[in-house]
Amino acid sequence: MKTVLITGVDGFTGEYLAKEFEEAGWFVIGVGLRELSYRKNYYQCDLFNENKLLSIILDSKPNTIVHLAAVSSVAHSNIREIYNININGTYSLLSSLHKSDLTFESILLVSSANVYGNTNSGLIDENTTVMPVNDYAVSKLSMEFMARLWLDKLPIFFVRPFNYTGIGQGQNFLVPKIVSHFKRRSDIIELGNVDVFRDYGDVRSVVHAYRRLIEVRPVGEVINICAGNSYSIRDIIEFLRNYTNHHMEIKVNPLFVRDHEIKILAGDNTKLIDLIGVLKFQNFEDTLLWMLEDSI
Repeated sequence: MKTVLITGVDGFTGEYLAKEFEEAGWFVIGVGLRELSYRKNYYQCDLFNENKLLSIILDSKPNTIVHLAAVSSVAHSNIREIYNININGTYSLLSSLHKSDLTFESILLVSSANVYGNTNSGLIDENTTVMPVNDYAVSKLSMEFMARLWLDKLPIFFVRPFNYTGIGQGQNFLVPKIVSHFKRRSDIIELGNVDVFRDYGDVRSVVHAYRRLIEVRPVGEVINICAGNSYSIRDIIEFLRNYTNHHMEIKVNPLFVRDHEIKILAGDNTKLIDLIGVLKFQNFEDTLLWMLEDSI
């Protein structure tokens, strides 16, 4: 039985990823900031506590690592925290892994499709010029550049996930917020720009892709994690409106309109499919219904 160490296992994606690995027969070691009494083989540890992190690595001797721990929202209010956690937190992990003197099969570092920024190239592949337009994206691209300095010491590869969602994602994220309003049959919803387009995926598809990539070990590579679709916020609202037969007023709140908003962000998943094969849960409308029907 192989062992995977997952940082940020206490987050939205981490819960699904741990289950994905466990169901595939892996032994999962989890690291996170929150106290989780229900999860076995879990360590509560700050990434900046390198001594404790090194001790966990030496005790668990993982074959591979998935680094999820990060500030994951473009709208996060503390800009300095975005840079500190996403860059310096990753450095602390890589430093601890190197100090362990253990041999690892692969190390997956999660970046973001936000690094591409606004582009007119249609579906975005991994060779598209990166042009980040917000601090979150800059922090993720900086993390990639920093981590490449470790490639001669550690078997690192990078994934750039596009937007994805699912049951359990916080309502500070847009799709869960919209779904929640339809569940409650609210009279009004306040949003930002509803005419931006995104490539939306399912968290279950994303974690399946992560596990398969870990098994393939594309060291040194960058891989888009995306469905290859394109939906606007207005499209999502219209679909849920038609399904629920509930109509609510959409009010544009200027506070929710982002500076330098990325208008279209849709990915080319050719490289991903070439590496791991057909993806699961590719119909985003099914994902919306899965979320809508949960706990109704």
